[in-house]
Amino acid sequence: MAGHIQDRWYKTEPDPDGHPRRVKTDRHGTGKRYRARYVGPDGTEKSKSYPDGQKRLAETWLTRIEADMARGQYVDPRAARTTFRQYAEKWLKTQGADPNTQASMESQLRLHAFPYIGSRPLGSFQPEHVREWVALLAENGVVGPYARTIYSNVRSVLSAAVDDGHLSRNPCSARSVKAPAVDPKRVTPWSAERVFAVREALPKRYRAMVDFGAGCGLRQGEILGVAVDAVDFAAGTLHVVQQLKLSRSKPVFAPPKGGKLRDVPLPEPVVSSLRSHMERFPPVEITLPWKTATGAKVTKRLIFTGPQGNHVWRTSLNKECWKPALAAAGVIPAPEPGDSHAAAREHGMHALRHFYASVLLDAGESIKALAEYLGHSDPGLTLRVYAHLMPTSQERTCKAIAAAFDRGQPEL
Repeated sequence: MAGHIQDRWYKTEPDPDGHPRRVKTDRHGTGKRYRARYVGPDGTEKSKSYPDGQKRLAETWLTRIEADMARGQYVDPRAARTTFRQYAEKWLKTQGADPNTQASMESQLRLHAFPYIGSRPLGSFQPEHVREWVALLAENGVVGPYARTIYSNVRSVLSAAVDDGHLSRNPCSARSVKAPAVDPKRVTPWSAERVFAVREALPKRYRAMVDFGAGCGLRQGEILGVAVDAVDFAAGTLHVVQQLKLSRSKPVFAPPKGGKLRDVPLPEPVVSSLRSHMERFPPVEITLPWKTATGAKVTKRLIFTGPQGNHVWRTSLNKECWKPALAAAGVIPAPEPGDSHAAAREHGMHALRHFYASVLLDAGESIKALAEYLGHSDPGLTLRVYAHLMPTSQERTCKAIAAAFDRGQPEL
């Protein structure tokens, strides 16, 4: 058994003949009688007290401590008393790679986790507590991808707590705990006619953005951040090395999503469009911080700028140019006088990336190559999103046989 049990109501001392005898202590009959004590892995003594008549429970507790130490599952009782909120707030301070991501996680936990599980001590977490919390999210209308993201953050907090010795096992890992359901949605790519209809409806200074999205598969932030030195006309290559984004509402230059730098083929139609755009709207030097609002200032000659010679604000572009172009092309309804355009999340500039992916897959490009061009770190993600757009084996078989017949049939 790890440690020992102290009886605080009795002590042993020698009698007049030098033999040991038990005598009552000054605290006999008051307070808890037994104190189970042991030395933890950190070298400090830990203890837990039990009332009279519960010595067996004290022994059981020490036995369990010993077993946990042997299995490598020991948790310091004081650490286990730390609440989820106390630990999560400390954990959030270490997630500072991207201020936007940190702010988002902080908001999600504050609104949807702390009110329900924030006061629970980490050591008391059981799978049932997570199941009940997930059910509450659904009852409160927090569902779909947003609920899945919140759950993922809570799971990450609990995983870190396991690593730091605050609890022995992540309750989210139990088989009975299910993440919030997300209904699968298939990407429906735009037709080429729709792409060019929207392009035509945009102001001229922004039309080449469509070519970068549909012809190179760039994200909106990457399009807004394309600099002159990223374009290699001689090699026909676009170096995707930065994006223009907001960091806590402040514009900054930053690496592409996930830090995934990549080279993308630059098709001739995009080259032609780009040359015409740069001739009509010469690039402008823009100076912004790098990654965060307090980052080092860097200067880039941006290809896309606003009418006043500044960088393009994403929110203004979407509201004042992109949505009106969608309405003009018949993608979304035109608003009534005095009303704003309807939400059109599935028809954002990201739709151009879906078009790009669909064209490449239809042409027989591999998932691995497409993942590289799109900047996905995992080709598996690309496959999950776009697998339904790949030509089926039946289609490939029909085309192959038809081509063989065409070559083999005699001329009439």
